[in-house]
Amino acid sequence: MEQDVLSKPIAGVDLYSPQTNIDDLPSRFGLPKKVVYCKKCVESNQRFMGSIPHADQKGDKKDTTTFDDEGICGACRYFEFKETIDWAERERQLMDLCDQYRSHDGSYDILIPGSGGKDSCYASHIMKTKYNMNPLTVTWAPHIYTDIGWKNFQSWIHSGFDNQLYTPNGQIHRKLTKLAFENLLHPFQPFVLGQYSYVHKVAIEKNIPFIMYGDYAPEKGVGTGIDFTTNILDPALFACKEDQPLYFGGVHIDDLPQYGITKKDLIPYMPADVEKVNQAKIQSHYLPFYLNYDPQKCYYYAAEHCGFEPNPDGRTDGTYTKYQSLDDKVDGFHYYTWYIKTGRARTTEDAALEIRNKHITRDEGLALVRKFDGELPKTYFKDFLQFIDINEERFWEIIDENRPPHLWKKEYGQWQLRQPIS
Repeated sequence: MEQDVLSKPIAGVDLYSPQTNIDDLPSRFGLPKKVVYCKKCVESNQRFMGSIPHADQKGDKKDTTTFDDEGICGACRYFEFKETIDWAERERQLMDLCDQYRSHDGSYDILIPGSGGKDSCYASHIMKTKYNMNPLTVTWAPHIYTDIGWKNFQSWIHSGFDNQLYTPNGQIHRKLTKLAFENLLHPFQPFVLGQYSYVHKVAIEKNIPFIMYGDYAPEKGVGTGIDFTTNILDPALFACKEDQPLYFGGVHIDDLPQYGITKKDLIPYMPADVEKVNQAKIQSHYLPFYLNYDPQKCYYYAAEHCGFEPNPDGRTDGTYTKYQSLDDKVDGFHYYTWYIKTGRARTTEDAALEIRNKHITRDEGLALVRKFDGELPKTYFKDFLQFIDINEERFWEIIDENRPPHLWKKEYGQWQLRQPIS
C-alpha cells in the first residue's frame, strides 16, 4: 500500500499555529487538505474507507469517501440510487439465493457473523423465520464486553440461535491492541482482523459456504471504484495468498517476536487461505443489498424479537444515539481515534445515516455534531488504559502525535479543528 509523508517539522513553519496557512501544512494519510462537507448530510471528504486490516502499516494512504462536483457525498448518492431499486425484485433474488443453499436435513446452511447487536439480531431472525434458513451465528469476542453488550449477546442466543463464540488469548489481544494504538492509532484493529477472518475459517471448517452480513458499506460511505450494485464482500479483506506479507498492529509478522508475539499466537488472527476460500466456493453477502435497510427499524425489530436493549445510561459517549455499537468498551476509542485522524467522529457517522434515512434534518444533524462529536469516551477511559497498559500521559502523547496539521490547530492551549463544519 502506498504510504504518505508523515508530519515532520518544516523549517520556519509552526505546524499547529492558528496563523499558519493550510497550504503550507502537510496532510496525513493522503487526506485532502481542503475539508469539504456534504451539502445533504454532515459527512466530510476526510472519512476513511475500510482498508485491508492485515496489510495496514504506519503512514499508509487511505481511500476516502467520494464527493462529486456538486458537493454531495457518495453515500448520499447511494441513497438516491436506493429510491430507484425494485425491492421486490431484490427480495426475489434473496429467496433464490436461499433456495440454492437451504439444507433439508436440519444442518446449518448459513453463517451470520455478529455480537448480538441490532443488525445481527435482525439478520439472523429474519433469515430464520421469514426465509426458512438454519443459521449458525458466529461471534469474534469484543476486546472487553460491556454489561449491556453481554446481556444483549445472551438475549440473542436465547431468542433461538446456536452460536459459536471465539475469544482470543487475552494477553496476545492486549499486546496487539497496544501496538495498533501506538503504530496506527487504530485500537480496534485486532477485533477487525478476527471479525473478517474468523467467520470465513469457520465456513471452510464446517463446509457452510453462505455467509450473510447485517450491514452494508455503501450506506455509510462509498470509496473510489465502489459499485452501487456490489453485493459480495471483497475477499482481500479476509483472505490472502501464502506468500503475501502480513502486518499486525502495523508490525510485520517476522518482527512481532520482539513484542512477545509468536506466529503460533497469531493463528486466530491470520486471514483465511485464498485457495481454500475459492475451493469451498464461499460467498459473503450483505443483507441490506436485498432488503431495504434502516438502522432505526432494525433496532425496533431486534428489541421486539430478540430482547435487544439500548444503552441503559441513555446516549453513548461521543454520540446522541443509544443503540449503536454497545458491546465493546474499546469501541468508543475506535471512533475517538478516528476523530483525531479525520476530524469527524461517531456523531457524524450516526447523524449522516439518520439524515439519509430522513429521521432528522441536516440542520438537526449539524447541531448534534457540534454538541457531541469528538467527545472523549470517558465512561471506559480507565478500562482502556488498563487494557493496553499505558498511563494517561502516554495516551495523550500518542493522540497528539497523530493529529494531522491540516485538520488541527492549538489555540490558547486548546486543540481545535481548523475547518469545522458550518
